[in-house]
Amino acid sequence: MHKKKGWLVFLAVALIPVALSAQQSGHSPHAAHGASGAAAHPEEPDYPQLPGFGKKCWIGEEYYFTYQFDKRPQMGTVILKIQLFEKSGRRTTDLKILGDYGMPSMRGAHDSGDHPFQVNRKGDYLLPVSIVMAGEWEVKLTFLKQGKPIHRGSFRFTV
Repeated sequence: MHKKKGWLVFLAVALIPVALSAQQSGHSPHAAHGASGAAAHPEEPDYPQLPGFGKKCWIGEEYYFTYQFDKRPQMGTVILKIQLFEKSGRRTTDLKILGDYGMPSMRGAHDSGDHPFQVNRKGDYLLPVSIVMAGEWEVKLTFLKQGKPIHRGSFRFTV
């Protein structure tokens, strides 16, 4: 019986450094199956952080936009409003805008998926955002021209 325990201790001591070195070099079984955060969804596009509410956000040199909520975000539904402008400062509705919102800490649990903004008579782009629990939320925006993405951005807020 003592030989069996000795053999198990030897295996454990011998295999721990091998497992640790494989994990540090990125050859762990979990890394190979995409369990690391960065490689889990390599096809997901990048959404750079946008400046704050009400600030100009440039889309290349041709357009800029501002964004804000109709009221302070809280439980329930708030309306995200985007105003799109040409370089000259004239309002426009030339682009299609998609919005996707959710909680970064709970990916997949409350994600809305892409929804098109609706344009009102004033030319404001509007998207209802349903806040179902307190915490940090993220909104991802995609701007399309002739059906092709020309700009992406995101911002976070806390309820």
